[in-house]
Amino acid sequence: MSTNTELNISEEAPEGLINEASMSAARDLIGCKLRPEQYLRDASADAIIIFSNGIGDLNPLYRDQEYTRWTRFGGLIAHPCFPWTHHWPGRSYWGLPGVHGFGVTIDCEYFRNVRPGDRINVWNRVLGIEEKHSKFSGKMAMQYLESTYTNQRDEVVCRALGLTARHERKASREKDKYKDIKTHVYSEDERRAIDHKVMTEVDRIRGAETRYWDDVKIGDTIDEIARGPLSMSDTMAFVIASGRGSAHGALLRHAAKHPKHYIRNKEGGGGVEYTGIGHHREDFAKKVGVPGMYDYLPQRASWFVTAITNWMGDDGVIKRIRMEARRFNLQGDTTFITGKVVKKYLKDGCPLVDIEMTGINQSGVLSSPGFATVMLPAKDVNTKIPIDGTVCDLELPTLR
Repeated sequence: MSTNTELNISEEAPEGLINEASMSAARDLIGCKLRPEQYLRDASADAIIIFSNGIGDLNPLYRDQEYTRWTRFGGLIAHPCFPWTHHWPGRSYWGLPGVHGFGVTIDCEYFRNVRPGDRINVWNRVLGIEEKHSKFSGKMAMQYLESTYTNQRDEVVCRALGLTARHERKASREKDKYKDIKTHVYSEDERRAIDHKVMTEVDRIRGAETRYWDDVKIGDTIDEIARGPLSMSDTMAFVIASGRGSAHGALLRHAAKHPKHYIRNKEGGGGVEYTGIGHHREDFAKKVGVPGMYDYLPQRASWFVTAITNWMGDDGVIKRIRMEARRFNLQGDTTFITGKVVKKYLKDGCPLVDIEMTGINQSGVLSSPGFATVMLPAKDVNTKIPIDGTVCDLELPTLR
């Protein structure tokens, strides 16, 4: 069988446009079901533990097989965000070729846990696209995509709404909105305080000490966790944990199918790189208007879930997480994540609490607002006990 070896990949990232033609082509896909690329499919114990490492989660429920034998699960379960390793919510190659995409929101509802031996499948449904004004690039296209994750029994594990903001690279670069942002220089006291919070986090994981719904009060705060200062090791660890990456022939074959998503690094001998290399390379990040290397949306959202699971304990169930990235999280930035209980209620006999969350950077700026719904065990025998499966339906507000 013959193979076409011609690669039409340039040294500069394609400069796509948001115009009536490109928007019309993208709108034609609304309602379509898309099959995304999947780097991982099987959930092994190793893959589950590696994912915990990749997001910095120390909860033994997701990494210690001996510990989990004595929990109500009787064995290892995956971190709630593990299904996203199979496909990052909202991520897609649909529409607007050459127009750079930044993940901005994930809103995910959970139905059941993933355990070793499960095989995860995912499919996407295009919900919509809107043109909006942007201070970053003048105008942008906001894409709405729903990702449904199922297991080998065709049971829904979780369903996520992902929002991706698409910006013209040239316009973002020329506007240079973040040109005055500099890497934060930490004092020794600041660095010591961050290290202490990170190193002692494991001591504040609720774990086997059941948190009862009856004992939670509106206004209660969840323990703050710190993630940072962000380094290339952090972003690379997340990519590895997600099973991402291909090289040489595997990379070039994919680049041949999607040439506008790849470039040749002229400073690096012409090697082929994905246009998302700005997550790891400062010079390319600046070409799309970002002042430096930055994190991944599902990486940051996973930190928010870790803050919740640390607080709720082994017997709680996270039902929903929403996180919005309103500001870039750059190399050297630290994100301090906490939350406050704002509602406590029963729905269909299920004891639930709603938590408003915040991600604040080292300069005191809100970079990431969030929201979570958690189901906790109740002492009242007439309420339902959280189980591994769908126990109640949430009325989720639309993001638009």
